[in-house]
Amino acid sequence: MTTPTALVSKLWNYCNILRDDGLSYGDYVEQLTFLLFLKMADEQSKPPYHKPSSVPKGYDWPSLLAKDGDELETHYRHVLETLGKRTGMLGVIFRKAQNKIQDPAKLRRLIVDLIDKEQWSSLAADVKGDAYEGLLQKNAEDVKGGAGQYFTPRALIAAMVEVMAPQPGQTICDPACGTGGFLLAAHEYLSKHHQLDREQKKQLKNGTLYGIELVDSVTRLCAMNLLLHGIGGESETDMPVLTKDGLAGKHGEYDMVLANPPFGKKSSVTIVNDAGEQSKESLIINRDDFWASTSNKQLNFLQHIFTILKIHGRAAVVLPDNVLFEGGAGETIRRALLKQAEVHTLLRLPTGIFYAQGVKANVLFFDRKPAQEKAHTKKLWIYDLRTNQHFTLKENPLKRESLDDFVKCYHASNRHKRQETERFKAFDYEELMKRDKVNLDIFWLKDESLEDSANLPPPGIIAQDIMEDLQAALEQFATIAEDLKS
Repeated sequence: MTTPTALVSKLWNYCNILRDDGLSYGDYVEQLTFLLFLKMADEQSKPPYHKPSSVPKGYDWPSLLAKDGDELETHYRHVLETLGKRTGMLGVIFRKAQNKIQDPAKLRRLIVDLIDKEQWSSLAADVKGDAYEGLLQKNAEDVKGGAGQYFTPRALIAAMVEVMAPQPGQTICDPACGTGGFLLAAHEYLSKHHQLDREQKKQLKNGTLYGIELVDSVTRLCAMNLLLHGIGGESETDMPVLTKDGLAGKHGEYDMVLANPPFGKKSSVTIVNDAGEQSKESLIINRDDFWASTSNKQLNFLQHIFTILKIHGRAAVVLPDNVLFEGGAGETIRRALLKQAEVHTLLRLPTGIFYAQGVKANVLFFDRKPAQEKAHTKKLWIYDLRTNQHFTLKENPLKRESLDDFVKCYHASNRHKRQETERFKAFDYEELMKRDKVNLDIFWLKDESLEDSANLPPPGIIAQDIMEDLQAALEQFATIAEDLKS
């Protein structure tokens, strides 16, 4: 049986040949996406599946196999252009698609030798899905390619999904879904932890998972990733992921939101209207359903996530530190959230776990509640996984077991049975309200590196910490400079 590792290795080795022609990892994975979809659509139209193909004749897999040389390169370009104008899954995967493989001989080899020789439809979903995810992860690790911004550590995703414990029949959304990491983890959790009947399996495939992504090229990677894992379908209605600006307006209500919204400068906010036109005139998002108008993208995503939760819906969101302490709109939003939602848990994440340098982040867990005069938040439990913890992407990456103690302390089965530990403390609502600007950036553990100069961490870790702090400071200065221009 073909294993994901063998498949990744096979596909990846060919990428190294194409890199000599200037093709990036991201470009390569994108070309694989187009070709894999066409190959699987062709397989599905044959025995034993006999499904009608969504790909028009003449633009399908056999049409590519029949051509060679410059004729193949010209035809492939025409296929991408034609399918990109279609609706449904075809439109999602092929929209604005371009051929980046300029050498017809190498394109022919990719089609005939690598992709055509595998029967992708008969491979187990976890084999082909994990193989594709392996490529996405390798792409994310190539930081110079810039894809790291879409990649949340899988260990963190797994722990977040485990404590959130999605149930069959619940709808789950990621309004900034990237390549679909949270959606796939939720799918895996539901498949493994529940004996699903036929109807529930059908609903898990279509009607449970929803992703929104701003960038076309990332949406197609997500759509393919989900499809290879058996989520969604090739028809016009089976659309688990859409390209749109999530912040532009409400796009449904869901039982659960799992997300790591993009970190970045305020100026990158764009509003896309219903006609698909983009506007950058105002960097401040004004929405009637928001508590405050601000140009801070993370604060806007936090407000947006609250609006797309059903009453009693639950959210787990990765957010940078500034969301916890920023004044002005930040304070307004924290006060409103603590009152209108039950904000029950905050996980302070260690540095060194994201591809973007200098990121200090947290996971905020909250449940939306019905409107009432009295605040819904009674106690905020904070777990400190940052102080005296040192992780790096290569030498000491974050592993799932690194989060075991947090998962145990979270006590998902009954949060009322939680108990304080050295790293896990509870803070009453009244106590939070008395803090300057309702600052939720709370810590209590002594930083050993500050206390004991004879027991300093290795020089490499100190250098990494300094670099991360400088990077974060530079980003803040860049944001201030941008604000001063406007």
